[in-house]
Amino acid sequence: MDRLTRIDMVCKLLEQEPNDVFLNYTLGLEHNAELNLVDAETQFKKVIELDKNYIAAYYQLGKLFESQLKNEDALIYFKLGLEKAKELKNNKSANEFEEAIFLLED
Repeated sequence: MDRLTRIDMVCKLLEQEPNDVFLNYTLGLEHNAELNLVDAETQFKKVIELDKNYIAAYYQLGKLFESQLKNEDALIYFKLGLEKAKELKNNKSANEFEEAIFLLED
């Protein structure tokens, strides 16, 4: 199945469940893979609006901005994600955010 077909499928599922966090996150990943960065950003931000503790969305936003050389924006989301990871006692994610921050600030 090609990516555009998957995007269409996820969009149809979202019509039935527009606030499903996982489906919104999946759509963001699919848009990101298609280099449709504006839609990817919109989806990842929607995920965070739906669930402020969905740590992966912060990471994906950081990586999305980093790929566009928008390092200040990337750092904002990496640092927000780090705070959430620490709040949730998710050490693995906290370490990943710390590494991403280190690499950008280096």
